[in-house]
Amino acid sequence: MTYVLPKTLAEALEIKAGQEMTVLAGGTDVFPAATSLGMPDNIMDISAISDLRGISDTDDQYRFGALTTWSDIANADLPAQFDCLKQAALEVGSIQIQNAGTIAGNLCNASPAADGVPPLLALNAQVELSSKDGVRVLPIQEFVLGNRRTALQPGELVSAVLVPKDLSGAVSHFIKLGSRKYLVISITMVAVIVEVDDQNKITQARISVGACSEVAMRIEALEQALIGCAASDAAASVKADYFSCLSPISDVRAKADYRRNAAVELVTRALAKCAETL
Repeated sequence: MTYVLPKTLAEALEIKAGQEMTVLAGGTDVFPAATSLGMPDNIMDISAISDLRGISDTDDQYRFGALTTWSDIANADLPAQFDCLKQAALEVGSIQIQNAGTIAGNLCNASPAADGVPPLLALNAQVELSSKDGVRVLPIQEFVLGNRRTALQPGELVSAVLVPKDLSGAVSHFIKLGSRKYLVISITMVAVIVEVDDQNKITQARISVGACSEVAMRIEALEQALIGCAASDAAASVKADYFSCLSPISDVRAKADYRRNAAVELVTRALAKCAETL
């Protein structure tokens, strides 16, 4: 087995361009998979690249370095629109997993039940991909393509997750349904963001559902229906018909109909919680 530990992004990209490597960040996906699949032949551990960890902001966006952990996010001082992401961070595995697992690792693993994807989808997040040839940026819905499938190309690394400053005074909420509180794969999860005007009428609504399709999905028809609605009336506007775009599966955790019905209920509760917060 080959193991390398680059100290800079430039060094990592040079190595990645030269050979196929399994990238190790927090290791919370790679190591469990190794129990059944064995350790990969070539590992590049990027955990020593300090420039890839941390949260910063500019005039137009927030930048989450690829190695930013879920504990970093949960403890960060961020506007209320990020509450859904911080709440999701506290649902990832356990505290030990949150201390090691990274935002980029969660995306690259591309599980349909990845806790970080629905809030990032609701936040209109983008994924920054770096290679020796330069940088490209993709919306998160164009990066996560399916179950364990992403748009990552050979030679590329996720270097950051970018969130635009396109909300003003918004509030948000995340709810995960599982068989227990910690160390559980989601049955259904939802992230909701609501922005209102000075009359408490909704100007933007963003609703995403995870673990009910191969990739997390925005419920766009419901988002549009809520525009102009009083925030206090939003929960009553949720109807099952809006969720026909979902394609949940039946598995050991839940039947497909249960997942869909749960999504309707969780979105209703999340909208009610947002109305309480405003």
